[in-house]
Amino acid sequence: MRWHEVTVDTTEEAVEMITNFLHELGAGGVSIEESGTLNKPRDTSLGQWYELPLNDIPEGRAIIKGYYPEGTDMDSLLAKLKQSVAQLEEFEIDTGSPVFGHTLVDDEDWATAWKQYYKPLRISDRLTVKPTWEDYTPSPGEIVLELDPGMAFGTGTHATTALCLRTLDKVIRGGEDVIDVGTGSGVLAIAAAKLGARAVLALDLDPVAVSSAAENSRLNGLEEQIHVMQSDLLGALKGQAPASEAAQVRLPVQVVVANILAEIILQFVGDVYEALQPGGVYIASGIIAPKQAAVEQALTEHGFVIEATYQEQDWVALVARKL
Repeated sequence: MRWHEVTVDTTEEAVEMITNFLHELGAGGVSIEESGTLNKPRDTSLGQWYELPLNDIPEGRAIIKGYYPEGTDMDSLLAKLKQSVAQLEEFEIDTGSPVFGHTLVDDEDWATAWKQYYKPLRISDRLTVKPTWEDYTPSPGEIVLELDPGMAFGTGTHATTALCLRTLDKVIRGGEDVIDVGTGSGVLAIAAAKLGARAVLALDLDPVAVSSAAENSRLNGLEEQIHVMQSDLLGALKGQAPASEAAQVRLPVQVVVANILAEIILQFVGDVYEALQPGGVYIASGIIAPKQAAVEQALTEHGFVIEATYQEQDWVALVARKL
């Protein structure tokens, strides 16, 4: 089988939104390659090692590839994609004069070849993300997160996800009820559960994400602890989706985590405040550095106190506590 490969050369800031557009247009898979310039340091503090060599993508840029079955009306698809990307300017997202490309490839060129580069990776002192097809022997006290992201979701090693995982490692003490907003592959929900959370509600509006998160929860033996729901936070708070008897999260919860774009985070700060009990913690990641001040202002205006800020590359994670 042959596939149409659509390439978008853009900024790292625009990656998540453009990736979402490709999925909405029916992509059978999406891959992302970010800058690997020689002046970008690679963190080896926890013994990480890297299969991929440094690339020549300029710093701050990324190349996104989406795949569509042969026979897809590519003229119409590309027109819709370019229109959606152009509209990102209305949200003050810098797309960096994106360059679009299109070619035909064989399925074996992309569908599984990426797996050879996805190896177990130590994210924090305790957490390691491991692909399901790799053999790995953990050290004493090491917590392994089994993940099969497929081509639809990240491997859990993107800067924003790594920031969230390290922050969860600091925040979760055991026995908490947690809500994961925009769960994607479910890696944050799985980490929270394995770190000791009592129950986790994992939310996503994308039905493919819901399926992926549910499957990854099953692979980690956490079906009884993690409930995956197709909903946004407001819908979950208003009871617009059925609750799980097996993993009933008790509202208000002690922790909410969201690894999504700052523009989206700003839209539901009030809902997070409502979902948290007094003293509860909100971990917000996916924030590009220039948007940090706006998110902090919104959090403080709604009654949160910023307790910690963590940064990796141009991405920021905030830890805020409800007064």
